[in-house]
Amino acid sequence: MSETITRQDADGTPASGGHVDVRWAPAEPAPKPRRLWLKIGLPVAAVVAAATVCSLVLIAPGTTAAGVPVGGQTAGAAADSISSRLGSIEVSLGDGGPTVSAADLGASVDASAVADAAFAGSPMWNVTAWFAEYGTPEVTLDADRAASALRAALPDAYTDPTPAAVSFQDGAYTVTPAGDGTGVSIDAVRAALETALADGASTASVDPTPEPVASAVTTAEAEATATTLNDMIAEAGFYVGDDRAVPVAPETLASWLQVSADESGTFGYTADAAAIQAAVDTLPTKVNQDPESANVLTSEAGTVLSTVVAGQDGRVLGETSGIARDFADQLATGDASYDLPVDVTPRDTVSTVRLAEVDLGEQRLYLKENGKVVDTWLISSGRDGAVTYTGHYSIGWRTPLQDMKGTSRDTGNKYTQPDVPWVMYFNGNQAFHGAYWHNNFGNQMSAGCVNMPPALAKKLYDWMPDGGDVWIHS
Repeated sequence: MSETITRQDADGTPASGGHVDVRWAPAEPAPKPRRLWLKIGLPVAAVVAAATVCSLVLIAPGTTAAGVPVGGQTAGAAADSISSRLGSIEVSLGDGGPTVSAADLGASVDASAVADAAFAGSPMWNVTAWFAEYGTPEVTLDADRAASALRAALPDAYTDPTPAAVSFQDGAYTVTPAGDGTGVSIDAVRAALETALADGASTASVDPTPEPVASAVTTAEAEATATTLNDMIAEAGFYVGDDRAVPVAPETLASWLQVSADESGTFGYTADAAAIQAAVDTLPTKVNQDPESANVLTSEAGTVLSTVVAGQDGRVLGETSGIARDFADQLATGDASYDLPVDVTPRDTVSTVRLAEVDLGEQRLYLKENGKVVDTWLISSGRDGAVTYTGHYSIGWRTPLQDMKGTSRDTGNKYTQPDVPWVMYFNGNQAFHGAYWHNNFGNQMSAGCVNMPPALAKKLYDWMPDGGDVWIHS
């Protein structure tokens, strides 16, 4: 481009040669700022971010857990490495003997717990925790798989143990003790695997010498079961309240029960509801009964002295349709006392007051029940100088035969009377008794006692309870 420019003097007039042609190039645009740092910085930032993320989820370099290198792995990958490492270990049963793998033995460890501990203690971001070692976890074996694999590899080392048994005979449950078998030590195999895992070894060696192998069904477990079953026998029955209305015989109970042990060696028992139903069908005739009144002897004060007739409550059996099934379920828990559904009518009680009344004026004994005379006979009471004391008394100590010794109050003479029968004391040393040495009854003959013919003395002895009332009067 060009342009003509007129030059001027100081006063503003055009100067000579004042026209000048001027040429110029167009102005170039300003240069853009450079962004090279973006080309370099973004990848670097991504790398840094990725490294940061990795340092938060990976285990530190050089870290070992359970003898397995786990550096640079996540906790999950580390757990897999530990489990895989264990499963690959081969166990040799003696020098040159057969081998089985840890996987065949059902070996396992809590690999996740060890891996989590390694990550928690040695994350990648913690440089001070690099190259750390974390211990060997406890190895466990699947007992059934291990025994099967070892038996298959070395069958001559194995004999089966004899399980303890519980059986019924002669009215009770008895125990046949367990017997040991033989086999390769599971604990020795487990310990060898732990050592190999910790050492990073690919093989482990175990002494295959057979050792005793106890039965899973132990004698102690069988004895405890037999005790429970025999306790059930002792209480077995159908109950109405506390009354075992229909006992179940030991043989019957045993025929209802099936006793066996499971794989863990624990005994259990089941009951046959159909067999129990046969017994349930007979219950109405054995349980239903009419009420019967009880008859008791009491003192005049109302104290029960003895029971003449026990009597019984009336009862009627309720619904029985579910009893067999319910009892079977109950027996399986060890409870052999079944409470029956019964409507009960309580018994009545008839009280009888018996009184031995002596009329000294009549020289006669009256036997009374509830105030009514039921029997009477002549007696001989104390002589005038050795009277029988009047008053209300009760029967105390008694004996069917006694040598009596004493001193007569009226004569002061000592006496001994051997073999006095049917003696019943009621007031100190005064008693009812039989007298075989005279037959003058109806007259005062004794040294203070009330005596009578021996046969009648026995009748009184059998009729009057301990504590029975006595009334002596003129």
